[in-house]
Amino acid sequence: MLIDANVGGPLDGTAGGSVVELKEQFGEVGEIGYDGVWTTEVGRDPFLPLLLAAEHLGDVTIGSSIAVAFARSPMTLATTANDLQSFSCGRFVLGLGSQIKAHIERRYSMPWSKPAARMEEFISALRAIWSAWESGERLRFEGEFYRHTLMTPMFTPEPHQWGPPPVLLAAVGPGMTRTAARVADGLIAHSFTTAKYLTEATLPRLEAELAEAGRPRSGFTLSYPGLVVTGGSDRELETAAAAVRGQIAFYGATPAYRDVLDCHGWGDLHEELHRLSLRGEWQTMAGLIDDEVLSTFAVVGTPEQAGAEAGRRYSGLVDRFTYYAPYATSVDVRRRFVASAREVVGT
Repeated sequence: MLIDANVGGPLDGTAGGSVVELKEQFGEVGEIGYDGVWTTEVGRDPFLPLLLAAEHLGDVTIGSSIAVAFARSPMTLATTANDLQSFSCGRFVLGLGSQIKAHIERRYSMPWSKPAARMEEFISALRAIWSAWESGERLRFEGEFYRHTLMTPMFTPEPHQWGPPPVLLAAVGPGMTRTAARVADGLIAHSFTTAKYLTEATLPRLEAELAEAGRPRSGFTLSYPGLVVTGGSDRELETAAAAVRGQIAFYGATPAYRDVLDCHGWGDLHEELHRLSLRGEWQTMAGLIDDEVLSTFAVVGTPEQAGAEAGRRYSGLVDRFTYYAPYATSVDVRRRFVASAREVVGT
């Protein structure tokens, strides 16, 4: 199991608001010894920081986890991904997600329909564009949602030795999991996922879909941003727990994620969280996340305890574990977590 970091956003409790700050964070990534670094699309563009990562992290995987596919066209995204793959000398991974209808239509002003089918066609279009650039053959992609049939020499990137980047797809339900198994190189599990849900729902569904598609599980990457509650003191642990309780409550109120709570017999908790969310009672919601729920969705304890638990709980289940802490932690805390996890995993 590889251990990754998230930089420049809420998944690691940082803002990354300047080039100087981002360089410092990438320096810390190298110092701690992460295997990969991800950026996300929440309040910032997911791709701009990765150019700095390509420069400052010479042997680390870099990627988006995730970029919103439906906010873009396959052509614009193919160009950005191709550039990052070239600039990073083949270390880029394109992580995509669909977002939800309200955001695509009302925030991005883009079309929404049949998300799983649209995503499958989107990724197929990406691959057709990259193939045309690499082979020099005429671009002829015509689908239900996307049409790409014009590519003149002036706008064709020069081929490079690294080939197209791997594409990982964020998936929770059966439709998007099927799409990942059919056309992606890996799946990014949602952070609102437990080891039990991975074991009983995600992995059996994924393996069945890969078998249906005639694809082996080996070579297909399962990446998981795991919630972490840790700190260097009791006060830091309390702050971390409060932040993660709020995150779990927020996700738990979403109907699309109810299956995860149902897997643990906590369907009533979803109902109450959803009811409170409609009234905007966010603090009350966080108070409903007791210690049992917290320790089921997150690894909890000192950096050594939490790191060891992450190694025990997820090694063999996932291929990549991303440290997800929606609060500030010190370099020392993260270093100790990673070292402890590596000791258990054996890498």
